[in-house]
Amino acid sequence: MAEYDISRATGKCSVTGHSFEEGDDFYTVVLESKEGLERRDYSQDAWKGPPEGTLCHFKTRMPKKNEPKKTFVDNEVLINFFLRLSDTEESLKLRFRFVLSLILLRKRLLKYEKTLRDDDREFWEMRLTRDKSIHRVFNPSLNEEEIEELSAELNTVLHGHLAEEVKTSEPSDENDSETAGEVVAPSSEGSTT
Repeated sequence: MAEYDISRATGKCSVTGHSFEEGDDFYTVVLESKEGLERRDYSQDAWKGPPEGTLCHFKTRMPKKNEPKKTFVDNEVLINFFLRLSDTEESLKLRFRFVLSLILLRKRLLKYEKTLRDDDREFWEMRLTRDKSIHRVFNPSLNEEEIEELSAELNTVLHGHLAEEVKTSEPSDENDSETAGEVVAPSSEGSTT
């Protein structure tokens, strides 16, 4: 499978250059760039809201050493990222959107309705459960290995990886653990029924 150009976290603010310390809260955005998907981190002082072209953004925290890794991303972040990729025709983004749809399907935030064919292309018609809106998702016919690789790339985009530290994302409402979900490679078995 091809390598995808997704920038990784640097551990410092993209505006001020300030390095994040253990326990520091900061903001992360995922943007489109000429090179692919780009991740930018912003200290709380430098945060002025998401820049134009942002596909998704979230607040996160630099973990403390020896702190257990948290791999949760707010459901709204996943849904927003899925919706922002709806008008793309770029292969990488179509693949990311498909993997996001599998994650949302697994979390019961998206419901499979039916399969549509357009010439030799297959699309899944899916319903977003929160507002009942219908979405057409291109099925790139990925195998399990490709889904796992794309899921890992998606985790990199959403969580970011430093040399030995992993940045984590928290639910938007710390008291509501049901609004967060682990980003994992979903099984494609049975996902078309």
